Amino acid sequence: MNNPYANAHPPLPPPPGQDLRPTFSRWWPVGWGALAGLTLRLMFAGAPGSAYAAMLDSFILGSPILVGAVTVYMAERRYRRTWLFYFVAPAVATGFYILGTLLIYIEGWICAIVIFPLFALIGGLAGLAMGAVCRLTNWPRPAIVSSLAILPLITGAFEQRLPLPNGERSQECTIFVPAQPTQVWRQLIDARAIRPAEIDDAWMYRIGVPLPVEGAGDERNGEHLRHFVMGKGIHFDQVAIEWRPEHAVTWSNRFAPDSFPPQALDDHVRIGGHYFDLGATRYSLTPQPGGTLLRVHMEYRVSTRFNWYAAPVADFLVGNLEKTLLRFYARRAVNGNAAADERVHVSEW
Repeated sequence: MNNPYANAHPPLPPPPGQDLRPTFSRWWPVGWGALAGLTLRLMFAGAPGSAYAAMLDSFILGSPILVGAVTVYMAERRYRRTWLFYFVAPAVATGFYILGTLLIYIEGWICAIVIFPLFALIGGLAGLAMGAVCRLTNWPRPAIVSSLAILPLITGAFEQRLPLPNGERSQECTIFVPAQPTQVWRQLIDARAIRPAEIDDAWMYRIGVPLPVEGAGDERNGEHLRHFVMGKGIHFDQVAIEWRPEHAVTWSNRFAPDSFPPQALDDHVRIGGHYFDLGATRYSLTPQPGGTLLRVHMEYRVSTRFNWYAAPVADFLVGNLEKTLLRFYARRAVNGNAAADERVHVSEW
């Protein structure tokens, strides 16, 4: 049987003595890879839970694989590249591709920052695989790239019919506060005029979640409430479903239709959304010699088909947020006393 590639010219070897470590002048295939990823992202513009949604595995896995394959395919058409190039160039291409989604406002910073490490790794591995194919066949195979472009479009049409995992999770953290339970309780039920410097060291806020402005305490129709306000116009009520003054309070979130203005949060990570929700948050106070042991227990849901990645990321962000909130309440309970701040110790149980 005749080999259809027998008369084809294989990729040229590198010019004699040329250093093939990736340099800007040899990275033009990166642009093609980024363009391929951006094109696929424009196709996966469906609403959460619908066909061609960006949170489907068809896109989350298929997109960086396509970027890696296209990047290496275009590079190998010119001349043979190094194994280092096969990995690094696709990883860089995913970075430019994600940057492109930000520039045309189809993605937000939160999702971009969270997904980049995964995309870069998958893209790099796909580049290595494509490079191995090119070396084994001695010729870039366009059929492989075409298949990788078509497959996500096929699976993306029906993948949304599969049930999402429930992904119910929780975390708990404690802190010793050198203040009496009465002082700590006062801060838990009514926190106003929150300054950015008091709270912005939490990674959740560093990557783009709007900062809290206040949690104003209120009592209405027999309910104990906190009117919670965040940046970009986000607002909702926290309703006490457990209320034991100076001992424990459990807040449940109640959202209004306008709680999240357009563009305030990425749809993919919106609280109470299709893929993520923040459930009950319980604070308990235990008197201790010289102060109070303050404990927080947060419940949350992560519902994606790639929970193997999304859930650990959420665990890190929520755990870090818990510690930040406890330090915030501790500092306020001791009236911002610098010496007392130095005695605040956080330990996760």
